[in-house]
Amino acid sequence: MTTANLIRPTRHGNAGICRGCWDQMHVPIPIRGVLALPFRAFGITRSKMNPNICTICERSFRTVKKQRHVTVDATILFADIRGFTALSERIDPVSLSEIVSVFQDRCAQAIWAHDGIVNKQMGDGLMAIFNFPIVSKDHAAAAVEAALDLQRLCKAALDDLRSMTGGPQGQAPGVGVGIHTGDVEIGEFSSFRSDFTAIGGAVNLAARLESRAAAGEILVSAETAARVPHLMDGAGERLLALKGFEQPVQVRVLAGT
Repeated sequence: MTTANLIRPTRHGNAGICRGCWDQMHVPIPIRGVLALPFRAFGITRSKMNPNICTICERSFRTVKKQRHVTVDATILFADIRGFTALSERIDPVSLSEIVSVFQDRCAQAIWAHDGIVNKQMGDGLMAIFNFPIVSKDHAAAAVEAALDLQRLCKAALDDLRSMTGGPQGQAPGVGVGIHTGDVEIGEFSSFRSDFTAIGGAVNLAARLESRAAAGEILVSAETAARVPHLMDGAGERLLALKGFEQPVQVRVLAGT
């Protein structure tokens, strides 16, 4: 591998260097191949948030950004298994854990393929960030495309586990997704954990949308939809009264295939 090939980050796929460190600092930190071995000796490995970024991005935000938090235009995606509580009452813990593992794995696969990071995993749910630390000009489109892929991958995988869910219909669990784009505060907000996360109204809205999405649905905020009109063909419309928001919120509704 030539030096030029090493330091040229590639969109998607397996990058040879940390794309977060490159995009944020223009520093080529090897994360694959023989050049990565000395870094591993110092505990610098690929991040669990995305295999194309490293643990410097994940755990050393203030070192990378030279401040505790920054304002970033980003797209936030929340996903959750619908009916998980009822499901947990019908099947055994081993089968339930397999469903959660399949869900988390397929979601990560879709999110990573579009340069997002899985910032938080919350049992039967997760939160993803697009446009940090990997910079993506079309992050709204990336998030929507990831959601469509996520629904497709999860449906195929969870359908294979249909027999585990019990019930007279043997109905497989489904996934609800919420997406919103806007300014968020990204940084370290806890003295006990050093890995970064995103907070703010944009994060709250994405979470609220996810909570109202039915199985197989993707609820897209008007702000995100305005940036990706080419992905809204055939999308429905819905007006939602959301907790914490004074005015009804207009959303577009995509159905996963």
